[in-house]
Amino acid sequence: MQSFDLIVIGAGSGLNVSSAVAEIGMKVAVVEKGPMGGTCLNRGCIPSKIIIHSADVAETIKKSKLFGINARISSIDFKKITNRASNIVDKDANEIEKAIIKDKNTTLFKVEAKFIAERTLKVGKETIKGNKIIIAAGTRPSIPPIEGLNKVDFITSDEALRLRKQPKSMTILGGGYIAAELAHFYGALGTKINIVQRGKYLIPNEDGEISRKFTEIFREKYNVLTEFSATEVSKKGNKFIVVAEGKKSNKKIISDALLVAAGRIPNTDVLDVKKGNVETNEKGFVKTNDYLETTAKNIWALGDIVGKFLFKHSANLEAQYVYNNAILNKKIKVDYTAMPHAIFSSPQIAGVGLKEQDLKQRKIKYAIGRYNYIDSGMGLALQDNEGFVKIFADKKTRKILGCHILGTDASTLIHEVIVAMKADLRIDAISDAVHVHPALSEVVQRAARNIEW
Repeated sequence: MQSFDLIVIGAGSGLNVSSAVAEIGMKVAVVEKGPMGGTCLNRGCIPSKIIIHSADVAETIKKSKLFGINARISSIDFKKITNRASNIVDKDANEIEKAIIKDKNTTLFKVEAKFIAERTLKVGKETIKGNKIIIAAGTRPSIPPIEGLNKVDFITSDEALRLRKQPKSMTILGGGYIAAELAHFYGALGTKINIVQRGKYLIPNEDGEISRKFTEIFREKYNVLTEFSATEVSKKGNKFIVVAEGKKSNKKIISDALLVAAGRIPNTDVLDVKKGNVETNEKGFVKTNDYLETTAKNIWALGDIVGKFLFKHSANLEAQYVYNNAILNKKIKVDYTAMPHAIFSSPQIAGVGLKEQDLKQRKIKYAIGRYNYIDSGMGLALQDNEGFVKIFADKKTRKILGCHILGTDASTLIHEVIVAMKADLRIDAISDAVHVHPALSEVVQRAARNIEW
C-alpha cells in the first residue's frame, strides 16, 4: 500500500491545492479517471462559452437590420463550432496531465476511486492511504426516472457540447441555467427548440422578476412548456417522442434530439464516501463545516460535491481555504460574501446577494432601485429593450443587499456591485461614483440612484 501526505480526489479546483502542496515538497496523489481540469474545463463553463459565442455572433447578424446593416447567415459550419471548443479544452487538459506527470512530488492515478476505509482508497487494482484527503470529485448530470428514458439515446450537457451534427429540432427537459444556455446555443444557430419545465418559470432560482421576464422572452423564441412534466419518452425511427403532462392538457413533442438538463447530482455515491466515515446530506452532498472539514478526521471537501455553490469561482475560493486549513493549519472560516453568478444565455443574467423573495421571506426592510437599459444612452444604441437592473439596499444602513441584472453584458456589469458588497460599502459608493458616459455601466449607477427610501 502506497502512502501519501495528501490525496486529492478530482482534478478540477482540487489541483489548486495539490500543486501548491507539491511545491512545498509534500508527497501528493491526484486521483482522476477522466480528463484533467474538471467539469469546468471539459464539460462546463469553458467549452460552453466558446460555442455560445458563435450563437451570440449569429444573433448579432440576425439583428443587423436594426442598425442599418442588411446581413444574413448563408450557412452554419456546426462541426467547426463544436470542434473548435473541443480542440481547445482537450489541448488544455492534456497539458495539465503532462504537468502533473512531470511533477516529481505528484503521482497521478487515472482511475476511479472508492473509499474502503477512513483515508484509504481503492484506485484500480491498488490501495492507497493519505495522511490527509481532499474530496473534490464534483457532480454529474441528474437523470430523472421517466418511463422509457433509459431506452433511448438522449444526451446530457456533456454530449451537447461535442455534437458534430446540428439537429433540426431539440427537446430539452429542464428549465435551469444549463437548459437556458444550451437552448440559446442551439436555437440561435437555427435548431427548433422545445423546453419542458416542471415549474411555473424558467431559471426558477433567480430573482422572481428576472425569472418571469426571462420566461416571457424565451416564449417568443422557443416552444416553452412550463408547468409540464415529461412522463414518457420513446423513439420512432430517428424521432424522439416526449409525452408531457400539464395541469389542463397533455402534449406530445416530436424532435430530432433529446437533451436532459434536469440538474446535477454529487459523485459521493461513486466514491462510496460513507466507507470513509464521510457523511452526506439528504441530497447526497458532502457535509462540511465552516472550515470545509468533513465528518471524518483529516478529510476536507470542496467544489460542487459540497453543494454550497456550484460555480467554478466558488470552488477556486474554497480551494484557497482548504489549503490554509488543511495544509497550513490556519483554521479560517470560508467567507462567501458577495458570491456572484451569471447565465450566458440571451439575454444574459447575473446576480449577487439576496433576491427580492429572500428579502420578503426574511422580513428585511429594504429599498429597491430599478433602471431599464433602453433609458440609457448605450442601451438605446444597443436597442436592448428588455434589459434592466434592480438593486436592493438596507433601509437603515444603506448597505447593498443584492443586485440582479437581465440584459446585454450582465455578467460584466455585475462586478462593480460585487466589489462594493465585498468591501461592505454603502449604495452611495455606486450612485456617487462618476461613470463613463454613455457606457452601459450607467444602468447600474442609475438603478442605485433610483432607490426610493
